[in-house]
Amino acid sequence: MAAIADIMPESSRIALVDMLRAILPAHAVLTDAEAMKPYECDGLSAYRQLPMLVVLPQSVEDVQRILKVAHETGTKVVARGSGTGLSGGATPLGDGILLSLAKFNRIVSVDPLARTARVQPGVRNLKISEDVAHLGLYYAPDPSSQIACSIGGNVAENAGGVHCLKYGLTVHNVQKIEVVTIDGTRATIGSDALDTPGYDLLALMTGSEGMLGVTTEVTVKLVPKPQLARVVMASFDDIEKAGDAVANIIGAGIVPAGLEMMDKLANAAVEDFVHAGYDLNAEAILLCESDGTPEDVEEEIARMEAVLKASGATACRVSSNEAERLKFWSGRKAAFPAVGRISPDYYCIDGSIPRRALSPVLKRTAALSLHYKLRCANVFHAGDGNLHPLILFDANIPGELERTEQFAADILELCINYGGTITGEHGVGIEKINQMCSQFTDNEREMFFAVKRAFDPSMLLNPGKAIPTLNRCAEYGRMRVHGGQLAHADIPRF
Repeated sequence: MAAIADIMPESSRIALVDMLRAILPAHAVLTDAEAMKPYECDGLSAYRQLPMLVVLPQSVEDVQRILKVAHETGTKVVARGSGTGLSGGATPLGDGILLSLAKFNRIVSVDPLARTARVQPGVRNLKISEDVAHLGLYYAPDPSSQIACSIGGNVAENAGGVHCLKYGLTVHNVQKIEVVTIDGTRATIGSDALDTPGYDLLALMTGSEGMLGVTTEVTVKLVPKPQLARVVMASFDDIEKAGDAVANIIGAGIVPAGLEMMDKLANAAVEDFVHAGYDLNAEAILLCESDGTPEDVEEEIARMEAVLKASGATACRVSSNEAERLKFWSGRKAAFPAVGRISPDYYCIDGSIPRRALSPVLKRTAALSLHYKLRCANVFHAGDGNLHPLILFDANIPGELERTEQFAADILELCINYGGTITGEHGVGIEKINQMCSQFTDNEREMFFAVKRAFDPSMLLNPGKAIPTLNRCAEYGRMRVHGGQLAHADIPRF
């Protein structure tokens, strides 16, 4: 890892620190390596870099002053929430400021009539639902990390969750955001009205990965709790049959509240971890949830069971009460930590494909697993085709991380070849920046840069993420011809 002094002259760094300490309390500017260590990576821990310094603002005015200093001095800035992202979007830069929004953790107000809540970006996803539960409301997007992930990060990555099939991603559940641009300007994007004239900048900002502005407040939509929810757990003796069953359910006109799939390896890891009652003999299981009125749920459950059995399900088990329903979901939501118990390391992929392609993509992924001699546990949002293969590896074995990255790159290229995309909810960050070269043309990527320059002319906000340069894509193309993977040379591994 490069020393900070090698990246920026010490005199310039000291001057920058002095400028920031003139506008912030001394304890809000971290420069000691030990104090900055917790900020060296996000959930993509294979890549780590100490930032030049860390700032901890407590108010919007603090954020404005920090960004003005960065703008005036030409200093790069990476905004960070809870650091649970899985694409390296919050990976700091050795010559940049890491701007932590951890202290922005208040729910500002709740309007039960409008069914909205104004929250600061550091508020945990799950806390919103906990705080409005007494009103019979909740916040629908529920990433598996919802106990820890922050709303600001959810907006940056357009996060989803197990119930996004019916209730939508973050972009469908946000009504308004407050942002600060790189020159310190405050802006309101969206409105309290159902529609706003002009360009849909709200959708543009949601999923922009911190490259256009820093979010300081989010107005989220709340939905009423359903009267009843039940889950069907269906077992299959063949993973391709399970994939076909997903397409058959949607083809029958059924839109479940959640439709998730796990293969045998994932089931075994989860069952040993949380004892959710999963069928360990099945090659794959589907979790299909129905919610609404008791009458609607009963009818939809019956329809789903009929489709599942016709698709080859060897067994169907319906949750008998709320406790059992939550138990079924606890297994799915604990899949990542469960897999972490059976392997020293794992690498999570986030490609999306058309539902009709589930079976062939699963078959090709299994073949790639044999080719690379690496186990792969499949856990994904089957209803919307969002795959989360978990490649198990050991970074202590020389060359195994590089082989894992090549395996992951092949899965993402496979998603593109089947008409899908390289990310469904985790974002591009640094992890998938190479595959952006395959997903989009040179002209399309230049349009992305043009949008960024409109908000951030100096290209200081989270640079080097999400959008690859022309030179990088040319190099990646040469590497793919020879079966290689272009490394992120500017950010150290483990």
